[in-house]
Amino acid sequence: MDATTPASGSATHRSTHLVSWRWATPEAQAVLATRSLASILRYYRRVHGNNQTEIGDLLGYDKTYVSALELGKRQLSDVGSLRHVAERLALPAHVLGITDPADSDHRAMIQFGTSTVRLAEVARQCGRAAEAVAELWPLVARLEARAQDGSTERDALRLLAHARLSLGTALGNVLPEERLATAARWTAKSLDVVRAFDDRPLITTALRMHGNELRKAGLLGSAVDRLNQAADTAPNTEQRAAVLPLLARAAGALGDADLFDRTVREAHQLLDTVEHTSLVNPSALYEIRLRGLISTGRVRDAIRHAELAPPVPTIAVAPQWRVIELITTGRVRLLAGDNHGAAQLLGTAVREARAQRLPHQLQRVQRTTAGALPGTHEAATHALTQLCTEIAA
Repeated sequence: MDATTPASGSATHRSTHLVSWRWATPEAQAVLATRSLASILRYYRRVHGNNQTEIGDLLGYDKTYVSALELGKRQLSDVGSLRHVAERLALPAHVLGITDPADSDHRAMIQFGTSTVRLAEVARQCGRAAEAVAELWPLVARLEARAQDGSTERDALRLLAHARLSLGTALGNVLPEERLATAARWTAKSLDVVRAFDDRPLITTALRMHGNELRKAGLLGSAVDRLNQAADTAPNTEQRAAVLPLLARAAGALGDADLFDRTVREAHQLLDTVEHTSLVNPSALYEIRLRGLISTGRVRDAIRHAELAPPVPTIAVAPQWRVIELITTGRVRLLAGDNHGAAQLLGTAVREARAQRLPHQLQRVQRTTAGALPGTHEAATHALTQLCTEIAA
């Protein structure tokens, strides 16, 4: 139900959770900061399109009493009534001055939850994505349960958005290709929350991470669309530079040579103006160019590009990027007829992908070696079977 559609009685209550993100907007936060029930009731009615009779039905009061509350002629002072109103309006109880042990526990969760997300990101970037998933699951579950109960404080929703993004990205590392849509669904769920915030950097990050998971799930048109949105939304050069490598990769996979070339060119132009990251650096763009040239049907150009000396790494990159580069470079070597060199590179990729628990990278090796390198293909298949058994367990 749209937030502006009138509703009444139990229908209004059922719609509460669908529009609960309204409490996270900057305007709502200003209203909640007043701690004034009159102001809160008026705001709630306006954004939900309710009249006083409908709010009375929701709260169990008659229209006259609601009017008196909004005008400040009547006050609620007993804890039971205030807690009832908070529950029906999907408000955290402390907004109406109620001390709630659950709120104290929640504030501690916010404090430590932020650290959990940060440490999970470090773990994922260090090649321990499975550990990141194990840390993020309980946090996301608690935050979602809290939101479902109607407690949608701004700091909790911001943490939920980051936790969902981090969880989706970590799952995108540890799941096989046929299950990568799960990772994309988690990053998509973060967008449901992010849209409540007037925060361009956060929106850009969410679109960028979601777009990349869509690409990995094979939803290439949607991936390019989200990544284009992220590039357009980026509030500064650094954020735009972070989007471009992923947009180039998605454009290449889609077979859009023109978009791929333009995006790679711009990404290279920005290298000298921004701080290098695991994505924004010459080594990452080298691999992205190789893969994109192949995907857009320019195999000879890819082979010539691979004959150039790889760029000297400018930063320490995540271990999984090493696996990605090995597979791409091995594929080029195979296309160039260098089966021995390809077998060496891809064999190393299999061992490292197995150690880092990267099933879809093993699936990339399977596709690359099918019918060409039977020994490496068998090794990748065996490693993938072991890994999928562990995942299923």
